[in-house]
Amino acid sequence: MVESTINYLADMPERPFFYVSEPPPGTPMRNTKGDRRRIAIDDARDRVPPPSLDAEGFALARHETAVDDLYDADAVRTRYYPEVAALVQGITGATRVVAFDHNVRCAPMAERREHGAQVPVRYAHNDYTERSGPQRVRDLFPDEADGLLRSRFAVINVWKPIARRVEESPLAVCDARTIRPDDLVATDLRYRDRTGEIYSLRFTPAHRWSYFSHMRADEALLLKCFDSDARRARFTAHTAFDDPTSPPDAPARASIEVRTLAFFAPAP
Repeated sequence: MVESTINYLADMPERPFFYVSEPPPGTPMRNTKGDRRRIAIDDARDRVPPPSLDAEGFALARHETAVDDLYDADAVRTRYYPEVAALVQGITGATRVVAFDHNVRCAPMAERREHGAQVPVRYAHNDYTERSGPQRVRDLFPDEADGLLRSRFAVINVWKPIARRVEESPLAVCDARTIRPDDLVATDLRYRDRTGEIYSLRFTPAHRWSYFSHMRADEALLLKCFDSDARRARFTAHTAFDDPTSPPDAPARASIEVRTLAFFAPAP
């Protein structure tokens, strides 16, 4: 177990927003203020039984990729996406899994504007909401959406270190069972051509945070970011954090995260 700072959303009267692209002149990048809390973050490697997608909302899996260069966006889409879809399908039992998006995070690469890399996000959030989860299905499958939305579906992210184990800025995840509906605050993500919606997380002492120490390149962390079945874990907030045990000369974290839609057969 380690102790570190988690950046929550401070209470505010207006609806929170972040600009993903350059905002209009005179408009701030965001209207939020952080609520920084010192939190104990336990090592989920010590858990017996281990965390699961349907209970805690996250799970660790063994996964070795055959893709040599995970910075090659074309190779990721054509070869890594099918690997990830097969991994999610094997773990969840979904009848159909579609990988549809990804990002690469590495702070030095982001500074050099290499490979479209972004910096790790140090803000407790969940990627989809009650509204934006189903909307993603409609956006990607406009001709099939009505039928797909009649059965259970989930958005599952697959987060994986690139090339080396994580020594700096690991990913912390909040046990879905400890998140109340009122803790989740719908937040606008404003792009040039559209507005998306995520959840920011308000602090409550009930939250239980975990991470998997020193994740290796042959491991993957699965995160449940939406589930249409309210009987299961539905939203799993997550954030990068500063690990106090990281060596001062630790290499910057390099990771790839792929988003998938998992569709399940109708209940009998």
